Amino acid sequence: MMPAWLEVAIRSICILIGLFIITKLLGKKQLSKLSFFEYIVGITIGDIAGTLSMDLGIRLTEGITSILIWALFPVAISYISLKNKKFRDFIEGNSTVFIKNGKIMEENLKKEKYTIDELLEQLRKKDVFRVADVEFATLESNGDLSVLLKRDKQPLAVGDVFPNPAPMKEPQTVIMDGMILDEPLATMGLNRGWLKEELDKQGIAVENVFLAQVDSYGQVTVDLYNDKIQVPQPQQKSLLLAAIKKVQADFELFALQAENAEARQMYGKNAEKLAGILNKVEPLLKN
Repeated sequence: MMPAWLEVAIRSICILIGLFIITKLLGKKQLSKLSFFEYIVGITIGDIAGTLSMDLGIRLTEGITSILIWALFPVAISYISLKNKKFRDFIEGNSTVFIKNGKIMEENLKKEKYTIDELLEQLRKKDVFRVADVEFATLESNGDLSVLLKRDKQPLAVGDVFPNPAPMKEPQTVIMDGMILDEPLATMGLNRGWLKEELDKQGIAVENVFLAQVDSYGQVTVDLYNDKIQVPQPQQKSLLLAAIKKVQADFELFALQAENAEARQMYGKNAEKLAGILNKVEPLLKN
């Protein structure tokens, strides 16, 4: 006969493997956004798994059957919800408007059993401290509060100052734990030779780098294993700005020194063009 401790260990290992498979079946959506029903299902499955691990009087097959039923039921509901909006609305519910056109909807607060203190708390979590600044706020089906500020209270964006701003790509991690990652480098159109050259400029060896990232400007930022070593800040944008200013100043100088009137006019026009470009890019290159 198998010792009790060994049977408990085998049961626990089998259940842990089963729960891992179940989490993969449920998908990332369930992990990041649990509905109330899914939350209850998760607690119930955990309780069944714990009881099944310790209670040797329950047959393993019976416990696994119960866990599978509890686990597959929300999977089936999620599948049907994807296919049918009415069913999805019935299961997950709809969002509820709390503030509309700057006015608090008191009836909707009562409907959701939401106090004004709770509403103010949720607004403060969104860095909103005056209800008068809110144009629209809604309580989502998962309990999150979505807030739209009034136009004059919204933070200034790059697109408000510079029409049609250039797109910015996400930074790529090119070194992790001292190992160069070739795929992110290839995504940026770069290679190991370029990366090592950039690190050499900063006097850093690859094996001393814990983490390194490259942004859309081609700047390399690094974090070293030794936190006592000070790493110089990337200078690419500052150097580019200085180069544009130098060329613009050279054009102005040439415009003053040129003896030919046509040359003076050409240098002057180019200096004005570069001055206009500087006005647009200087705020971006200074960040």
